[in-house]
Amino acid sequence: MNRALRLVALVTGLLGLGLGLAAGPAAAHSTVVGSDPADGATLDAGPARATLTFNEPLQPNFPAMTVVGPDGNLWSKGDPVVDGRNISVEVGELGPAGVYRMAYRVTSADGHVVDGEQSFTLSAPGSGTPGPAADAAGSGSDSGGGVPVWVYILGALVLFGGGLAFALFGSNLGKGKNER
Repeated sequence: MNRALRLVALVTGLLGLGLGLAAGPAAAHSTVVGSDPADGATLDAGPARATLTFNEPLQPNFPAMTVVGPDGNLWSKGDPVVDGRNISVEVGELGPAGVYRMAYRVTSADGHVVDGEQSFTLSAPGSGTPGPAADAAGSGSDSGGGVPVWVYILGALVLFGGGLAFALFGSNLGKGKNER
């Protein structure tokens, strides 16, 4: 391996290490920092809206949030709304007493899909009308989605390394040793 190729390998490696260290904080995804109703709370009556607050603004792309009751039916009404760090969905009058699960799926600021669940308990039954069964509404717990940040970093390193190699050796690649 000649000296120039070693230099390219060294520079590419150092850039990769630097980008990897710099990308550490960027790889931290959104996390829930609060909710209304609070996670684990016991309520006498259901809230008009269920809201989750995250540690950073959310992307408004394809949010999902449902409230599923102890009967397995949807109790959330309409589409969720993203407003800065919050995602919320209308709930309306609830039905049977028991645990209600607030499931969410949002796109964090770094583009990664984040999902999870919080819950609250309704202590007294309400007179609301349920929506369809949660499974029928396609609210399965399919996780994943999004492209991990490391794929972009690796792609950038490969492109940068190739560009650097071409810049350093591009005019000499097709020539023999004695013609350089």
